[in-house]
Amino acid sequence: MTITIFGLGFVGLTTSLGFAEYGHTVYGVDVDRDRLAMIQAGKLPFLERGLDEALVRHLGKNFLPIGPDRLDEAITRSDCVYYCVGTPYGKDGQADLTYLFGAIDQTLEAKKDERFRVLVVKSTIPPSTTKEKVIPYLERRGLKVGEDVGVGNNPEFLREGHCWEDFMGADRIVLGVSDKKSETMLRSIYATAGVPVFCVSLNTGEFIKYLSNTLLATLISYSNEMSVIADQIGDIDVAKAFHILHLDKRWGGAPMASYVYPGCGYGGYCLPKDTNALYAVTKTAGFDPQILKNVIATNDHMPQFIARRIINAIGEDKKQCVVVLGLSFKPGSDDVRDTPSAKIIRQLMDRGYLHIVGYDPVANKEFRRRYPEFDMVFADSYQQAVSQADSIVIATAWPEFKNISSLTDKVIVDCRYMLEN
Repeated sequence: MTITIFGLGFVGLTTSLGFAEYGHTVYGVDVDRDRLAMIQAGKLPFLERGLDEALVRHLGKNFLPIGPDRLDEAITRSDCVYYCVGTPYGKDGQADLTYLFGAIDQTLEAKKDERFRVLVVKSTIPPSTTKEKVIPYLERRGLKVGEDVGVGNNPEFLREGHCWEDFMGADRIVLGVSDKKSETMLRSIYATAGVPVFCVSLNTGEFIKYLSNTLLATLISYSNEMSVIADQIGDIDVAKAFHILHLDKRWGGAPMASYVYPGCGYGGYCLPKDTNALYAVTKTAGFDPQILKNVIATNDHMPQFIARRIINAIGEDKKQCVVVLGLSFKPGSDDVRDTPSAKIIRQLMDRGYLHIVGYDPVANKEFRRRYPEFDMVFADSYQQAVSQADSIVIATAWPEFKNISSLTDKVIVDCRYMLEN
């Protein structure tokens, strides 16, 4: 099968190479010239273990990264078109579908024949979007869904830093479908995957993604709220309490510890965006979900609480050098979008702590690029960061930071509770 994929970010590039690994021919389309040039040169534009080897293996063979200028060729040859474009949320939390509808418009303009194709949304969009917004949009363009084109959604369940292994070792495939012909074509994409495939309604497909991400967001916020409560009560070993909680046999050995554990709040791209978007769409439907509302509020308030905790530990000397270890939103990734580290640094600066040094094993450059408003410096190495610090804040749980107590006797504020184990 031949497939066109719009967007070559974490999800789009992983999906492109995953489908190529299955034996399909894939055109990957991206409008970012710099990113496209890197990919065409066989280099990843971000850190993802295993994806680099897959790119080298399939580039120029059954994976063809192209710009919009070759879109006519791609759409003409394709049986399915996947959309992996950004769906950011605005101030009201609603998902912004500008990029999605722009890509659909480009698809229809490049479609020169009457051959049936399935248009598949892989971008994360709130439940009911495909049915109530995408299909009516296509119908207004004169297309009969199920006859002229098929429509579906295929949510992703990828962890940044582990995208390739999660795609190739998926535990389930979810396909939201609108008609039997589309279902048959989408099932054929995954025919060799050896993974359970669940075909559900369009709304169900979208909902499953949000069900997953909002649960993770809730677990993280619950854990963080409990750590605040523990601090307020006092004389509570937070790390030990949570590790003992993880031994509860009712969890059946599930790897819950990554989420049911306190830190600085959830960040990255998916959890903030998806939790806000589901809250917004539910409110629009007439119901104000209090758990989601408070999950978001708890996460939004964590940077202020963490900043107070840091100041209580390091003191009121505003001239001291505060080193923040960890700038990505989680270890194993260089993604700094909505990272708690940036929020904590902003809080400290707002309180007058202006001598801040940042260090991350892989994310220094990306953090500097995305947050140019921060007047701060970056250490070139872990050792350099520790040596120039008056006090140290661990904001991301990179494993290499676990030995810090043996390197220095300076004040360390462990915002990830990683040093007590």
